[in-house]
Amino acid sequence: MATTSSFIANLPPLPKVEGTEPDRCVLDLFRTAIAERVANALPPLTIEQVYNGVDYGKKGVDFTIALPRFRLPLKPDELAGKVLSGFQPDEWIENIVLDKAFLHFTCRTSTLTRLILTQIHDLTHNTASGSPEYGTNSLGKGKKVVIEYSSPNIAKSFHVGHLRSTIIGAFLANLYKACGWDVVSLNYLGDWGTQFGLIAVGFEKYGSQEELEKDAIKHLLDIYVKVNADAEKDPNVKVEAAKFFKRMEDGDESALVNWRNWRELSVKKYAEEYDRLNVHFDHYVGESLVGKEWQDKAIERLEEMSLIEDHEGAKLVNLEKWKMGRAVLRKKDGTSIYLTRDIGGAIERYEKYKFDKMIYVVSSQQDLHLSQFFKILKLMEFPWADTLEHVNYGLVQGMSTRRGTVVFLDQIIKEAASVMHDQMKKNEAKYTAIEDPEYVAQEVGISGVKIQDMAAKRINNYTFNWDRMLSFEGDTGPYLQYAHVRLASIGRKNPELLPLPAPAAINTDLLIEPSAREIAFLIGTYPDVVKTALRTHEPSGVVTFAFRLSHAISSAWETVIVKGETDLEKARARLWLYTSAQEVLGAAMRLLSLRPLERM
Repeated sequence: MATTSSFIANLPPLPKVEGTEPDRCVLDLFRTAIAERVANALPPLTIEQVYNGVDYGKKGVDFTIALPRFRLPLKPDELAGKVLSGFQPDEWIENIVLDKAFLHFTCRTSTLTRLILTQIHDLTHNTASGSPEYGTNSLGKGKKVVIEYSSPNIAKSFHVGHLRSTIIGAFLANLYKACGWDVVSLNYLGDWGTQFGLIAVGFEKYGSQEELEKDAIKHLLDIYVKVNADAEKDPNVKVEAAKFFKRMEDGDESALVNWRNWRELSVKKYAEEYDRLNVHFDHYVGESLVGKEWQDKAIERLEEMSLIEDHEGAKLVNLEKWKMGRAVLRKKDGTSIYLTRDIGGAIERYEKYKFDKMIYVVSSQQDLHLSQFFKILKLMEFPWADTLEHVNYGLVQGMSTRRGTVVFLDQIIKEAASVMHDQMKKNEAKYTAIEDPEYVAQEVGISGVKIQDMAAKRINNYTFNWDRMLSFEGDTGPYLQYAHVRLASIGRKNPELLPLPAPAAINTDLLIEPSAREIAFLIGTYPDVVKTALRTHEPSGVVTFAFRLSHAISSAWETVIVKGETDLEKARARLWLYTSAQEVLGAAMRLLSLRPLERM
């Protein structure tokens, strides 16, 4: 079987570029070929210097170099003249064009297509791990990252902010794994605080063990709403609640027994819903598990630094000097607040995991809180405080069902599946052919929710729109699933071409159509898409890539046909291209935490 490396061995040799090993994708080889050619023509530039200046080109152009970036003494057209004067097309570069101050490079199509398809095949089917690895890299090898995301509050509604954190956090966990990091994903539950004193008071009046077993999250919220209404009328309710929480903080077992049951039942319910979302956590932790030792030590150390102020018995940390105001660390009754618990939790996590980075996926509404939290840890002179990172996001407006406001994760999932199911029933022939329409409707619906969320920059607010989200037209989750299903169907519709022969026996020189080349080049860019996402923490770049690839595939259906192609060699080459595109589109979808469907 021909491998990528054996095919390269028969091409003109290229120099190694510092910093690109060992994760060089095929397009890095073309960048190197371009860099070598330009560096040879324009001394004293090194290959490394030029390589770093080779960018993707606009439509119809593979790569571009902006000559002024090198700050050489000659004018751009004179520099271009030196590059162009000795140009002869070779197995790597087919053409160079000068456009003002830019040099545009076109890669040799036959080399490009052969190398990309072979590498995708090797890294999908012939890996030591036995798992697909195309698009992965080892940038984080030997490093550990802890990612905290989702973090709903037990007994409060799982609102859309938590959903955004869940979707973005799951993407980041997948992304860091794909880039070689050892990832620890945490769901830091809001399972502590005065609200549990309120619920305890309310449970005596409104609680039902039967309702609790049925749906702990919903029942506890119902109690919370009712007891809050009571507290509005009677101030003694809050006094009793505060006393109860103080007993919890003091470790009174009789005050903790019910709370432990509520927490356990809530975690079980959440885990089921997360599984439907294709989201999995290594650990469910919570504010309740943060020990008092480091919370107390934090206050002691800040007092030694003269940063603690007493205000009517409460303890505040003064961060005015850094334009971060004053933050409460301990209430006047001596109970902790979530900032104190965050500080203690971060210290305990470092002690436990010795992480190289810790990421908090939290709404931009909490920017000040996170800034205060990080600053306090820096003031406490923990060397790892600089490795903490806040990945923030904007708000979602208008998320409601057709029957009212969505407050629970399972309602969001059910509503998405229900709306999608109604859509699917409109095509009776296709609907009856689906083995499990409920499952498919749920997956397509969830894809719609996730892609609408990740399509734009995460810091942007967006308005949730059921109709747009679940449409098969335009850039939506269902459209991506449809594109993947369509690719998966090609093999089923052309069984006589399967199994495909080994890559070396497939003639990729027959893939001459511009739309075939566009697909090949696009799937060749995927490893770079992943690396860029790691740098920006933006799922939108991966979503954009998946849409671009889906559009390119859609444009190719009429000209790059498989069914009905009488030339067997050409049909095989085209099927291999589409199979490779399916593997890459599937990889991008899985990175976004979608489950790619084979039929719908």
